[in-house]
Amino acid sequence: MTTEARAPRLLVIVANGITGDSRVQKTAVAAARAGWEVTLLGTGGRRGRRQTTMMGEVTVIRLPVTADYARRSKGNRVRRMVTQTTIRNQEGLVGVNAAYQAWLRQATARIGRMRTSDGPAAVVLKPASKALGAAVKARRLLHRLRVKAFKWEERQVGRPTGSWQRDQPSLVDLDLVFGPVIEKLQPDVIHANDVTTIHTVALSVARMRARGQKVAWLYDAHEYIAGIDWPKPREDRAYKAVEREFVGQADAVVTVSPEIARMLRENFKLPETPLVVRNAPIREVVGKTYPKPSVREACGVAEGVPLMVYSGWLAPARGVGTAVSALPLLPGVHLAIVAGRASAEQDALRARAAELGVEDRVHVVPYVPQYAVPDYLSSADLGLICLRRIRSHEISLPTKLAEYLHAGLPVIVSDLPVQVEFVQRTRIGEIFVVDDTEDFAEAVKRALEHKAELVANISDALLQEFSWERQAEGLIELYRRIAPRAPKGTRPDIPWDVDEGAAATPPAVLETAPGPLPTWRPLDVTATVRLGLGPANYAGQLATFAQAICRDNAGVTAEVVMRRSADSYVFPADVYVDRDRQGELDVQMEQVRRVVGRYTHLIVDAFLPVFGYLNGDTIEGDLPALRRAGIKVALLAHGSEIRHPLRHRDRYPFSLFHDAPKDIVPRYAARAERNRRIAEESGLPLFVTTPDLLDDLPAATWSPLVVDVDSWTSDEPVMERSRPKVLHGPSQRWTKGTDRILPVLTELHDKGAIELVLAERVPWETMRELVRTCDIVVDQFAVGSYGTFAVEAMAAGRPVVGYLDERVHKAAGVRPPIVNVTPDRIGEALESLLDDRARTVEIAKESVAFAQEYHDGRRTAQVFADFLRP
Repeated sequence: MTTEARAPRLLVIVANGITGDSRVQKTAVAAARAGWEVTLLGTGGRRGRRQTTMMGEVTVIRLPVTADYARRSKGNRVRRMVTQTTIRNQEGLVGVNAAYQAWLRQATARIGRMRTSDGPAAVVLKPASKALGAAVKARRLLHRLRVKAFKWEERQVGRPTGSWQRDQPSLVDLDLVFGPVIEKLQPDVIHANDVTTIHTVALSVARMRARGQKVAWLYDAHEYIAGIDWPKPREDRAYKAVEREFVGQADAVVTVSPEIARMLRENFKLPETPLVVRNAPIREVVGKTYPKPSVREACGVAEGVPLMVYSGWLAPARGVGTAVSALPLLPGVHLAIVAGRASAEQDALRARAAELGVEDRVHVVPYVPQYAVPDYLSSADLGLICLRRIRSHEISLPTKLAEYLHAGLPVIVSDLPVQVEFVQRTRIGEIFVVDDTEDFAEAVKRALEHKAELVANISDALLQEFSWERQAEGLIELYRRIAPRAPKGTRPDIPWDVDEGAAATPPAVLETAPGPLPTWRPLDVTATVRLGLGPANYAGQLATFAQAICRDNAGVTAEVVMRRSADSYVFPADVYVDRDRQGELDVQMEQVRRVVGRYTHLIVDAFLPVFGYLNGDTIEGDLPALRRAGIKVALLAHGSEIRHPLRHRDRYPFSLFHDAPKDIVPRYAARAERNRRIAEESGLPLFVTTPDLLDDLPAATWSPLVVDVDSWTSDEPVMERSRPKVLHGPSQRWTKGTDRILPVLTELHDKGAIELVLAERVPWETMRELVRTCDIVVDQFAVGSYGTFAVEAMAAGRPVVGYLDERVHKAAGVRPPIVNVTPDRIGEALESLLDDRARTVEIAKESVAFAQEYHDGRRTAQVFADFLRP
């Protein structure tokens, strides 16, 4: 294809993940509507690979940016070896100081004893004390020099070098990844968003022009870089330096406010004032989002309850802490924080809310597509702009102001000059003194009292001025002016409200997905008890619970929800939710609608959230909304989500956590502690599926695992082979203690005593057939209890060998007919079963009876009977 045969290409680049950056997304769509072939380039990619998706007609590319150059450029390594010797960090310095002080105390005490000695030895010891004293002085001098050298090097690490490449090496890493892609795409115009991309575009354009390519570029200054309070001196120097070096090379400059435009022209002696393009909502789609997202619904806050909203990036300088701190002064008022992802500031705000006892009135909810933001926010009452006093905040209006206006929300703004002038002129909100909690509360009270008047002042002319359609006109004209080629026609057929990847992405929620049909009574909205179960459904246990509960409780109808991924085994359920899309608002809202108003009871397993990640990654965040909806909730634990590795390791010498991968123990411990806290603080009914978990959740009730006993029945006789077939089927070896027993099993196999079948990573149907046709099943030696695999084996009439903590099973009132043995005695146990085959056959019969008595679902249905009462 020749250059002239294709549409002119626009490349929009940004050094972030694109999602949540409404300005770059709207820029790309506006350009596509104007006839450009648009590619949007950002950071990201899954598992370190380039990711390409579509946003309507816009190609979206995300590239994984490594830290190769940044790792290489952490100071002068040879010099650091000299100055820091073996001291790696401040913690290391503390240790070196402690070692020196310990040596010094011992040496000076020894000198004291030598100098005060009596008798014949004094003749030798007193002169020797002088030599030791000299050694003390020398070491003191050496230690002081060592500490000074370390501290000097530490200062060099944080001190600007004068080179933006060394001061902010991540900029070089970005260029190394982005540069080759930019040049390969051969754009006609490049839109460089923010200071983090200015160098990459300038360097790529210079190389492309050297090859004879015609390309133009513009720099879009989202902020006034000189006015930002950068946290590190090197960042401060680097970003200012890189902007100063390259801004004059751009064919045009764009920014977000008249004040910044004026200062950029003055500071850099630009030939013309930068074009002002405010980041405003797309007016054409406001009120037309379907289904309409609701921040109030996302929070679970009822209509009529006052709701303030803050939308945007979280950082201390954004001042949201003032709003949180004011909540005790605003009884009944709730705060919604729309944030794209978890952050240290979000954690700090949650901690502050908990400290003040207002955590139930602070709701963190996710982003929505940029075109849907006004509709999302419109269900709130007030929009917050609490910016603190830093230079960049004082010279422009923030993006969220326009979003609040199109949402029909009066605003509460801090008393920064540009905001004060705008609010006083338009009379669309109230003003408070920066960081003044009491003044903020008073402003909110005034705004709520006069809300109707403030809303009436949001005029049509104001909305038109602050619309993306109006703002984008100048930007599209600028592209045409600087471009070597411009589009010949427009594409008004391209909609503004496009979702990334929507055309190619499979549904996130599937009802009655392919697979075995549910065998429980389907949810009936007219029934007295409407039970939801989800969302883990590990080993299909929720499906078997639903079957047992509905079978033995005539008035119960049920719905099972299961999270699934591309590589997970699909067990029976009514609804399957894509695990990878739990962060998407439409998926979350669908789950809210599914649960609220439909369920009367809910069994939540594995402490997972039922509304996706709407309120966090555990059920804790969803509980306030579930309580307000009047849904009776119970928590069900299966195993590792509540089993504490350190305590388990202390209890059992053969614990699986002795053999676990290194990162497992701290990660599982943190999760278990968090979930135990949730269990204790929630006050909800607690259930566990295996008796050993009662050690971790003493207040819980054992609800036995359920299997379809009849379907596991086998006519295959036991122990009639001269060489019995012994099956061991670990999902992961360390969880079963496989490596502790495998040498003995292999030895017995090699001797011809048994035929060992080691089944790893085999399909479920294959495993089922292996169980039903073997003679003995060897289960686990690392947990202290028995799980679904052992129950299925017993139901099939197979003797099971494993390790049980008889203490916890006795406390639960159960004694399974499992041959209980520690891994160091597995050989003796198997030889005993081989020698006394008649007894082994009896154990097989006892196993079937035990499975029928405890695990056919009757006992589990009884355990939940009280919880399920209307």
